[in-house]
Amino acid sequence: MTGREIWRRYRLRHKRRYLLIRALRRFRRDLTVLVDRTQAIRSSDILGFATVRNEALRLPRFLDHHRQMGVAQFLIVDNGSTDGTLDYLRAQPDVSLWSTQKSYRSARFGMDWINALLMRYGHGHWCLTLDADECLILPHHDSRDLRDLTAWLDARGERAFAAMMLDLYATGPLEQVRYTSGQAFEEALSFYDAFNYTWERSPKYRDIQIHGGPRARVLFADQPELAPHLHKIPLIFWNWRYAYVSSTHVALPDSLNHGFDARLDLPTGALLHSKLLPDLQVMADLVDARSEYHHDPALYDGYFERLRESPVFDWAEARRYRDWRDLEADGILTRGQWI
Repeated sequence: MTGREIWRRYRLRHKRRYLLIRALRRFRRDLTVLVDRTQAIRSSDILGFATVRNEALRLPRFLDHHRQMGVAQFLIVDNGSTDGTLDYLRAQPDVSLWSTQKSYRSARFGMDWINALLMRYGHGHWCLTLDADECLILPHHDSRDLRDLTAWLDARGERAFAAMMLDLYATGPLEQVRYTSGQAFEEALSFYDAFNYTWERSPKYRDIQIHGGPRARVLFADQPELAPHLHKIPLIFWNWRYAYVSSTHVALPDSLNHGFDARLDLPTGALLHSKLLPDLQVMADLVDARSEYHHDPALYDGYFERLRESPVFDWAEARRYRDWRDLEADGILTRGQWI
């Protein structure tokens, strides 16, 4: 092992400890428990984690989809919702709920809160950490679920499962998209980019970074380096010593980040992403949107301006979403050795 590698590992261990201490402090200072059903968690349960704000439109689909996949309990942080999200979540029999009015950005875009909940409740469980606008799709999605996948991963000693975020979109201007709460995202947003992605290995965290898709080509055509990251590690068999670094794009220890390494022939999934609904334009008009959701808000002025103009994401190469088999054929997800 080289001196550089020893130094890299030392720095990552130090960073992980810092993130865990930070998360514990945020848990004590920021979060107020509203509904606590964690006593109902069983040792074999798959748990779901999320931070939400004004997601009443998407939450019915988000919860139902992942219940059907095998998530037994959801642990959710609400960050100042005003659209009925809190009342809806309180009424769900499998949701434990915390609330905070503190800054999303100051909590590392919510990850301090999530790391704290994972540390406190996720240890020894397979934990699925998502945004409310995402629905996870697996290989064999029509015949197998998360219990089947985690049993397979357990048998092989794997502790993480990677998935690519797949932006779905509709034809026509953004403001004309129609979506009914509870509806499958792909019914209103029926198309995706089958290619137009870049894959690049990052030496710092030993992960593979993915960029591209409709937001990159429409909203970041002039600044592709600012396009959203599409690689995620949403499913991890959690240990209290683990920590997410940047959303669910990167985790520590860095051995959790190898899910997209083709040499390992592991299965990967897709996160059907419903970001491109008309309420994205509403977010663009919020005074605090720029400061709360981006590291360097000034760089995203053009992004918000394009959203206000109701952009069209459709293009000649658009592919209609049908099922996981099409995503496999397009290289969006893979079965690997899980056949």
